Order: sequence, then structure tokens, then C-alpha cells
Amino acid sequence: MDIMISSNFERLLFDLYDKDGKAIADLMTDAKAGHMRLSETVLTKARQLFSSYRCDDKGMVDLIRDTYRDHDYLLDPHTAIGLAAARECRADLQTPMVTLATAHPAKFPDAVKQAGYPSDPELPPHMANLFEREERFTILDNDQSTVQSFISDNITA
Repeated sequence: MDIMISSNFERLLFDLYDKDGKAIADLMTDAKAGHMRLSETVLTKARQLFSSYRCDDKGMVDLIRDTYRDHDYLLDPHTAIGLAAARECRADLQTPMVTLATAHPAKFPDAVKQAGYPSDPELPPHMANLFEREERFTILDNDQSTVQSFISDNITA
């Protein structure tokens, strides 16, 4: 999973840099060039908010398999890695843990087959034609009023 340029990451940086848009624009320009250097102050703030964990492909596949076998629930790879991280980083085992699924396993048939799931998982009925649908997106100028207008003009009740 490559989430190097994640919009959530950019929003996090914006908060960590006390909403300094210029600093964030500079950082994102650096990221596009292949590097990014955060200040020690920002790194300290981020480390107070987050723990981290890494999971290799084998660990992800094993967790998908074990969760399906033990709980009759088929995880997608993203959720499996999130669950592995939550288990690893949880400080108090007496505290209940909630992990929300982030994708549908049908989007990742190779991973679920590696985990021993016998067939391609089916998409829910409302998504049955997902892979045949036309991809749609709109590119907007980096301007708050433009984005707000677009949302107002295109929102449906």
C-alpha cells in the first residue's frame, strides 16, 4: 500500500505547523521532489499523538486467514494491517479495542486468496458493478472559495 502522498497527512501537517499554509506548501513541494524535513518541534508533537507499527505481507495474510478462521470475518489488507497495529500498540489489554474496516475485501482478491479464502469475495449488491463504473473526478484550483463553491453547487440532499 503506497500512501506516501495522503491528503490526511497534509492536513495533519497543517495542524502540527499551527495552520501555516506557506510552510505546508513548501513541505509538499519538497515531498514531490522526493524529500521532506520536519522540524524537531513538529516531530515531537507528532510523536506525542501517534504510535507506529509495520506489518509485512506475510503478517497481513496470516491475520486475514486467522481472523476468517477464528471469527468468520474476512478482512481486507488495509484493515488487517490496521488491526495488527492496534493490537501491537495497545498499552492496556483490558481496554476494549474497536477497529473499523477501511475497504472491502473484494477489492483485493489476490490477498484474500493468499490467506486461503476459497473464492473471490463478492461485492455488496450496491457495488456489484464497481469495476465497470466510470471513474469521475474534478480538478479544482487550490483556492478555498473555489472548493466551497464546488461543494455547494454539487451537494445533494
